[in-house]
Amino acid sequence: MAPLETDFPAVRACIFDMDGLLLNTEDIITLSTNKLLERYGRPALTRSIRTQLMGIPDSTNGDVFHNWARLPIPREQFARESTELMRAHFPNCEPLPGAEKLLFNLSRARSTSSGAKIQMALASSTKSHSYKLKTSKPETKRLLSYFQPERQILSDDPQVRQGRGKPAPDIFLVALQTLNPASDSGEKPLSPNECLVFEDSVVGVEAARRAGMRVVWVPHPDVAAEYQARQGDVLAGRKRLIDIGDDWQLGRNDDGWAECIPSLEHSDYEKYGIDVPL
Repeated sequence: MAPLETDFPAVRACIFDMDGLLLNTEDIITLSTNKLLERYGRPALTRSIRTQLMGIPDSTNGDVFHNWARLPIPREQFARESTELMRAHFPNCEPLPGAEKLLFNLSRARSTSSGAKIQMALASSTKSHSYKLKTSKPETKRLLSYFQPERQILSDDPQVRQGRGKPAPDIFLVALQTLNPASDSGEKPLSPNECLVFEDSVVGVEAARRAGMRVVWVPHPDVAAEYQARQGDVLAGRKRLIDIGDDWQLGRNDDGWAECIPSLEHSDYEKYGIDVPL
């Protein structure tokens, strides 16, 4: 096993998830799902089921949800009606607390190691059509404008291999590739450990750890409560909700590569070598 790294370089790039981190999409998904459950006389999502579904692809969490819900309709019909409800509500998405201030500050910030501007990218499991709906309001459109279009990597981006979504590291490594060509002339290429990933999902943290990047985990309050006793495993990327092998990519508990904060309002710039002008 490799020795622990304790002397981290200053961060030169920040990579963000979107759903449940920058935008309140997880609450909207829950609202839509509960409306559909009510339509068929079923109880609302419990905290435990909700946390098992957050950030997990439908192909993986389908059995968990449908075994619990015991719906009187075929899965295909539920999926169709659920998609219709979510698409109707996604245009109501709003930025989460601290998101706009953090992106604004980072857009002006520089790395203490090189003095170069902090680079930023988006690495989201959402697809292009849903992304347009979620960012249709002026305030959400403005929020996502902090990311240049070529640095907005979505799950259906052709650069991300099919079937290699989070917790695989691919989407974060693609995001890193989009950032490197923009480095100032003479600057050395960005290395993964100079990237700080902001994530809300358990599989997202694992994907970032597999990519060799540092992580700030900002879980939904329900997720934080559900995983309180297992936070160390989450931060190490070792919850393994989806088994993809390659265990050598995972971290170790308390190895210093990841931390958990209650909201983006609690972001610590100095800790990561990020200098924000007053």
